[in-house]
Amino acid sequence: MTNGIQRRISALVSALLLCATTFLHAQGGKTPPSPAATATATFDGVTATVNYSQPGKKGREIFGKLVPFGEVWRTGANAATTITFSGDVNFGGKALKAGTYALFTIPTKDKWTFIINSEAKQMGAFGYSKDKDVLRVEAIPTATKELVERFTISFDKADKGTILTLAWDMTKVSLPITK
Repeated sequence: MTNGIQRRISALVSALLLCATTFLHAQGGKTPPSPAATATATFDGVTATVNYSQPGKKGREIFGKLVPFGEVWRTGANAATTITFSGDVNFGGKALKAGTYALFTIPTKDKWTFIINSEAKQMGAFGYSKDKDVLRVEAIPTATKELVERFTISFDKADKGTILTLAWDMTKVSLPITK
């Protein structure tokens, strides 16, 4: 290698290290308080994808306190959680067309209301409008066996379709999704 090429490679490596160091310093070298997450499932030729942020429990009382009972919740942190279906589905017993939607919930102690809202791009639930709801379905929450520190959305296989599950603290709530 010639000295000119070696100097260029050295300069490039130095620049990359400087950028990485600056980025890590700006981030505090830590995971953000509510990192972005994605859950995906494919069933009967349909792909379902949820994009959300995962707040942590951090010793706080969650449902009924941090997330008030009876109020619309963005179902995560930061921007509104979105759910996308590549084909038409049956969401908790109700027909839903393919598309991308905001997923909100209204938790209470005894039941949760899942809300599919046509306004997918919004910050949290601050701009939420009931007029843009596409459908609402209810589900019964249950207690988890172990503490779930970070809010988690997952899909589980079912005989038909999939099961969408939200879990945080000592609570989980599930809803069937079929084609």
